Amino acid sequence: MSKIFTIAEGLQNLGALKTGGQGSVYKGMRMGPVYSAIKLIPTPIYVEDESDKNYRNFLNEVNKLQQVNAHPSPNVVKILSSGITDSGSFPYIEMEYIEGPELSELLLPPHQKVFTIKELLKVAEQLAAALEHCHQFGVKHGDVKSNNVKYNTLTANYVLLDFGLAIMSEEQRRTSIRHAGAVEFMAPEQHEGKMLLQTDIYSYGVILYELLAGQVPFPLEEGGDTARNTVMISHLEKEIPDAMLLRKSNLENTFPDDILHAEMQVPHWLIELIGRCLQKNPDERYANGMELQKAVTAGILSVPQDIRHRENTIPNETLHYAALYGEAQQKNEKLEKELAALKPLAFKAGIKYNGSTGEYHQGNYIHAPRKAFLGYAAACTLVVAFVVYSLAKTENNNITALPTTPYRSPFEIANQQYRQALQTAREDSIRKAKMQWAQQVKATEKARKQNGKKKKKFLGIF
Repeated sequence: MSKIFTIAEGLQNLGALKTGGQGSVYKGMRMGPVYSAIKLIPTPIYVEDESDKNYRNFLNEVNKLQQVNAHPSPNVVKILSSGITDSGSFPYIEMEYIEGPELSELLLPPHQKVFTIKELLKVAEQLAAALEHCHQFGVKHGDVKSNNVKYNTLTANYVLLDFGLAIMSEEQRRTSIRHAGAVEFMAPEQHEGKMLLQTDIYSYGVILYELLAGQVPFPLEEGGDTARNTVMISHLEKEIPDAMLLRKSNLENTFPDDILHAEMQVPHWLIELIGRCLQKNPDERYANGMELQKAVTAGILSVPQDIRHRENTIPNETLHYAALYGEAQQKNEKLEKELAALKPLAFKAGIKYNGSTGEYHQGNYIHAPRKAFLGYAAACTLVVAFVVYSLAKTENNNITALPTTPYRSPFEIANQQYRQALQTAREDSIRKAKMQWAQQVKATEKARKQNGKKKKKFLGIF
């Protein structure tokens, strides 16, 4: 699946992002440009008719994803389109492209092996919200792991990605999991070919355990079937190792006693929640994402505010992960240099730095050229005259109450702006694709007659 495929008209393939047993993910670009990630399922569908079982299953699962996408969540990747590729007849789903590192990358140097309590609670809350959003529409992700969660550097949210398993048939899932599934995150029932809502809950518990302890409960030490089988058996039979002992060992070798003490104060409810998520029997876990989110929300509300709102204890863990690529750091250094050059000039002009607000202010007077000052004075005179006239005029002085505007959160406003921008980009993309199609239709029809190939359907944009 590493070669280049033609996806569909108006959707350019920019090459593979990653390849796995559940299919390959490609970076795409729509006319605009709008970047996206395209998940290709490795099992072709040659008959595009609902009488075909695989095609029918694909449509059913895509319809569920459409429902998830109808009310977007900031913690779930947005599905843009789906269809069958022009070459190869592979089913695909097109998702928004998230800028930022995967969760697994944030446990590698230069980052620490474990997350701070504050950031761990944030992941617990946002990933539970993602599962709640999916499960309420009956969508089982089936491949929840730290490689499929990204930190969005533009929104500072954690986002659940890659719904490849969600659109596979049961038979395809069993084959995929048996040969290439991430066994470290797989629930016991997955080794028997089952995928439940509680399966996602188990994998969620493995992620929190990994962030808390610095490793998954049963690491895959090496490749090969023997190592995979060892991990599978461990999930089925062995007890979960003590996460707090592993956390302490990862902290005490690096940080002084005060930081060690602060970061070992993990809320008891969180440890119990992880333990319940990791029960071998699915019936002993949380039933679904809705029940899980209620438990997480109740737990977070019980955490003292000094823990929830304090600065990160571990040094260099500011979680501005865009610095992973050096972008944020370079911008900050450039701004600091520019500011240093301006400071002498600002001092001469009487500008002072206010430490409480982080801003520069000048004294309580205005520097302005004589002509500008006279202009300001004339404008002020006109304003005063207008006010006096308005007060003197009492006729028809009816007061009309303005309609109140309901409160809208910053996220709601940003989300609406995102949807509007995305809709505009989609419309532009479709319009340009139609223009291009009109120009190429004759050549395309001629080519089709020559090679006798049937044009594959493109199921369209959600």
